[in-house]
Amino acid sequence: MFSPKVLLVNDHPASLLALETLLTRANENNDYEVVTARSGEEALRKVLHQQNDQFAVILLDVSMPGMDGFETAEIIHSHPRSASVPIIFVTAHYADEMHRLKGYQKGAVDYLFTPVIPQILQNKVSVFVELAKKNLQLEHKTRELAELNRDLQVQQMQDLKRINATLETEIVERRQAEERAHGLATRDPLTGLLNRRSLIEHLERAISRAARQKTGLAVLFLDMDRFKTINDTLGHDVGDELLIQVAARTRSAVRDSDVVARLGGDEFVVLMEGLPAYPNAAEVAKKIVQAHTPAYTIGTNCLKTSVSIGISLYPQDGNSVQVLMKNADLAMYHAKQQRRGSIQFFHEELNAKLLERTQLQLELQQAVEREEFELYYQPKVEIISGRVAGVEALLRWHHPRLGLITGAQFITEAADSGHLVPIGEWVISAACAQARRWLDSERGLCKMPIAVNIAIPQIHAELPGAIFKMLHKHGIPPSCLQLEITESLLIRDLEKATAVLREISEGGITIAIDDFGTGYSSLSVLKALPIDILKIDQSFVRDLGKNLGDNAIVAAIVNMARALALRVVAEGVETKEQLAILKNLGCDEYQGYYFSKPLPADVLVQQLLHTTSA
Repeated sequence: MFSPKVLLVNDHPASLLALETLLTRANENNDYEVVTARSGEEALRKVLHQQNDQFAVILLDVSMPGMDGFETAEIIHSHPRSASVPIIFVTAHYADEMHRLKGYQKGAVDYLFTPVIPQILQNKVSVFVELAKKNLQLEHKTRELAELNRDLQVQQMQDLKRINATLETEIVERRQAEERAHGLATRDPLTGLLNRRSLIEHLERAISRAARQKTGLAVLFLDMDRFKTINDTLGHDVGDELLIQVAARTRSAVRDSDVVARLGGDEFVVLMEGLPAYPNAAEVAKKIVQAHTPAYTIGTNCLKTSVSIGISLYPQDGNSVQVLMKNADLAMYHAKQQRRGSIQFFHEELNAKLLERTQLQLELQQAVEREEFELYYQPKVEIISGRVAGVEALLRWHHPRLGLITGAQFITEAADSGHLVPIGEWVISAACAQARRWLDSERGLCKMPIAVNIAIPQIHAELPGAIFKMLHKHGIPPSCLQLEITESLLIRDLEKATAVLREISEGGITIAIDDFGTGYSSLSVLKALPIDILKIDQSFVRDLGKNLGDNAIVAAIVNMARALALRVVAEGVETKEQLAILKNLGCDEYQGYYFSKPLPADVLVQQLLHTTSA
């Protein structure tokens, strides 16, 4: 019995070889024979000169010089011997419905679109090969039965019906399996939303429609806030369920015609077509943000999260998939920089900011080596005695393009580019070196500890050893150094920070919580931490005497610190009136422009000596 044959017709040698290779590799059991033709004329010769049996299926390229795929198919089906041969057109014209209709009018049973997905190609071919094999088997059995006994024709017809029914069932099952495979290739398995690949296909077609119809569309790039913390803290099962609920709320907040996709992780995209006006995109974005405002209930957990949204618009923000996606992503990043749950439209200024950030990150790589950093020092003063109790080291960068800039102007870029830890180590080393110089100066500055700021990425297991090594290198006691950790950053990873800070504290180094009052620490958190000082954030000091609420907050912080045996330092003191209120409330120390702005070490020493002599 002959094996079924599959005919591949394509004028492009590379494409023909690719299709032949895909089918040959899948044909491990030699279920069929692959025959190739490079033109419509050659295909006709091979079809019409077939001696023993017809082809199981023909994969026919639509666009060929001379006789194209449509003409070739029409001639093949006009001949009685090949009228029933299944033809699958192979084409790149995905979105042309008239093109597809013409193909079906010429006898096509299906379409394949380039680039061809191997699994789909192999599944489609295998269906027709199986059909041809079954037909060959039926014909063979028919001949055998006819030769044995003509009287068995009735039984033969029953067998044929049963085999045909089985074959039809197999074809249905194969089609269902193909549909499931297609679903897996286009859908996110967790949320059921479209995946990245499907989103790109939808966006490409949407841009083509918008260009033809002279309409606009919007791409909304969504990123969940605090998802990594939730996922790491409560586990991936809770994180997955949260993603499912976020997908459902997002889907319910948009129109039925809008496309919602999950790119991966906690990133989602909404594609909106046919916008009557661009403010409509903002209205939909607001609805999405509001949809995520209520808490999520997952098991015993009640979780609060939000989404930040960046929006790019066609055609003004880009006319390609890549540009629109990139610009929406960039707008989303700036939305997250503003505050959680905010919305940001793309505009060219964001590109300028991105280029500046990228340039700044590159320049940070060489700043330490070029010795472009310097520490400025701002005194901390005892309120009762007026004595300078210590100084805070504040980072400054003598930037070759921008001049002198503060740490606040580049610390985010340092963290994002991975330069924060080496810069932090430089700050600690420079502070220790300055403490050594002051100890050797015989100017009475040896008892003035230097406080340095530590960020969360710097709080790792090796930090205590690195600090004590620097103290030993410069020959200074631990009492000459203080560490300040911002409260809002500290509570993000409290367990890790507590263990590291306890080791540092036990080594004799004083630890302060900076910007206290902005991070919402609980009393139990403060009791667990090995801290010595609370520094009241300047936002509460700024309106002392004007806002009774701030007076009450500062008083509450001072009372809480007393209960925990902690010293209290007020930041941002600029007036005599603020200082008087802090003194009355029992605050221990203050820091701010009222006494001195941050100064280089030598200038500060001269000012302190002048103040003392005066």
